[in-house]
Formats: sequence, structure tokens, C-alpha cells
Amino acid sequence: MVDSEKDIYAPVGHQNPKTGATLVVEQLTCQYDDKEVLHDINFSLEKGEVLCLLGPSGSGKTTLLRILAGLEKDYTGTICFSGEDIQNVAPHKRNFGMMFQEYALFPHKSVWENIAFGLEMQKCSPDEIRRKVVQMLKTVGLSGFENRNIDELSGGERQRVALARSLAPGPRLLLLDEPLGSLDRSLRERLIGEIRAILKSLSVTAVFVTHDQSEAFGIADKVAILQDGQLQQFDPPEQLYRTPANSRVARFLGFTNVVEGYFDDDLEFHSPIDIAKGNLRFAASGRKTIPRKNTGKSILIFRPDGARIVSAVQPEKRAEGIVLAGIITRRQFQGGSYKMSVVAGLPFSFDLPLEPAPPAVNEQIHLHLSPSSIICVDS
Repeated sequence: MVDSEKDIYAPVGHQNPKTGATLVVEQLTCQYDDKEVLHDINFSLEKGEVLCLLGPSGSGKTTLLRILAGLEKDYTGTICFSGEDIQNVAPHKRNFGMMFQEYALFPHKSVWENIAFGLEMQKCSPDEIRRKVVQMLKTVGLSGFENRNIDELSGGERQRVALARSLAPGPRLLLLDEPLGSLDRSLRERLIGEIRAILKSLSVTAVFVTHDQSEAFGIADKVAILQDGQLQQFDPPEQLYRTPANSRVARFLGFTNVVEGYFDDDLEFHSPIDIAKGNLRFAASGRKTIPRKNTGKSILIFRPDGARIVSAVQPEKRAEGIVLAGIITRRQFQGGSYKMSVVAGLPFSFDLPLEPAPPAVNEQIHLHLSPSSIICVDS
């Protein structure tokens, strides 16, 4: 589907000389009446990177996208693109492309005419329009569809036409506002990889808004988590998952195995779980291997995929990490794994491999959690 040629995509130009980044957002704050919608947002994006703004409804992600597009002017702070402050640059002069959940395709125009629309607005020559439309059709895998009417296309095909129309004029930055939101999950999962491949093949710098974690992780080079108008974390997807910045990020990402407590000066973790009885304990050699930021109130988070079954005698070997001893309350076979609910002072949920097979419901189980499967964040 993806064409290796990049000649239709105009170069973005020089990057910000101070940061080496193409897009730089600094101290961005937006307020409507007395309500602060965005507060002190700071991040930078390099040429060709795909950023996902991820967060629940009302977190400010769409407002941030509209500010980048120039559709919202009521903000403080600076936005620089290729070293230029673009606050006073009109939306139509920024050469940014936009793609929305509702594709806004022209129903009375053919696929060819929809893709050619932006090029015609740029007053490109007929030969240039023809060359770019042909190449975009090839890039998005729609060669041979040029004469189709929009109502003859499936949802996935319409999405590709909308993407091709957004990319054909060679935008310096592509802004996508939940473009897959109206599609069913199986189609979304397939298109995520296709969209990323297209964007990377053309070295497109893009900002993608979504509330879906799997979409963000599947398409992004960087993920910005927004909650209540604040930027909670800005990192690559893998780092975000492995080291969430705080408990809000961890809970948003779906981590439910949470133990609240505190570290004392000797690195002992105290919690409502009775550590002395072995329900939750740190191995002597493992205490310092579990990352923590400082003493005081902390939260331990156990990854659902980070547990393995051990025998009752193995905890005495003091392997690094934590051993949970609990009672199984649910044992659900899921094909490649078991979904297990375990009560060990607190309720926990883990995904265990097929081997060794876990005990039955109401039986005791001992689970070892390595330091790499334990996240420690400030409370």
C-alpha cells in the first residue's frame, strides 16, 4: 500500500535552531470564561514524528489541536513551527492539513476529485495535480478507485480517501481529530498500522487525537497524556507503559493492581497488607532494585502480565521482587493465557501463562513479581 516515493511531500524546512525540533509548544495556557481548559503545556516534536494526544473526554486534547490549527486564538504561551512563532499566522497560511472523525468528503465528487480538491485550491497545474493524485491513490492503496463515488466506498476506503486528500497538498503538519472513531474496532486495528506506515513513508509530522490507548500506542512515536487540561506525561509509548509518571497516568492506562503505602528511610514499604505474614514482602536483595522516587507516600503498581507461579517454599529463597500469597477467586481461560483474580490482602488481577497451569478457584497460589514488573510512583 505504501509507496516509497516522497516527492509529493514538500519539505518542512529548517527546524527550530534552539531545540532541534520542528514543533515547539511552551507555557501554553487556554481559558474560557473562568475555566482553565489547558494549563502550562510544554512539549516539542521533531520532523517526521507522530504525536498522539491521549486523554478522556474534556481533558483538553481537541482544544490543543484546534490551537495548533489556528482555529482557537484565546491562549497564552508560544507555538513555534520551524523556528517561527505562528500565533499570528492565519490558519490557511500555516499549510497544516486536518482530518476529522467525520471525513467531510464531498459526496457529489468522485474519489479523484476529492483528493484533487486541495491541489486545485493551491492552483497547481493539471499535470502536477494528475501526478500527485495518482501517487496518493497508490500510497493509500486505492489505485483503480479514482472514478468511484463516495457512497460506493466502505468506511475504511472513505478513511483512506480522507487521508489522501489531507496529504496531497503536502502539509507541513497533519492534524487528525479521532479519525477512526466512527469505525468498528476490527477495522480500526487494521487501519492503525496502515496509517502509521503511510505517515512514516512520507516523513509526515503529525498530531493525532484519540481517547483510545491502543490507537495511541499503535500509531505514535510520542504520547502526551492530558487530564483536566494538564500534561501528565510526554513519552514514547513503551516508556509510558513501563514507567507512568504518577498514579493518575497509571490508573488511566488501566493498571488496577494498586497498593498504597509509604517507604521509610530504610526502604521498607509499609501498607495495609500484613507484610509480616508474607502476603506482600520485599526480598532482602530486591528492595533497592524496585525503582522509587523518594521516601514517603508511594503507590506500588503490579503489571498484570508480570507475575509467575512459584511454589510455597520458593519465597524463602528471597528472590528479588515481591511474593504474593493469596486465594484464587476467578480462573478464566483466554486461549493463550489465564485471566486470574487473586485476593492477597487486596484484590489483584493477573494474566498468567498456560504453563504451569494455575490452581483452581478457592485454592491458594503464590505469585512472584520481579522488580521489572513493579511500578513505584508518588502518591
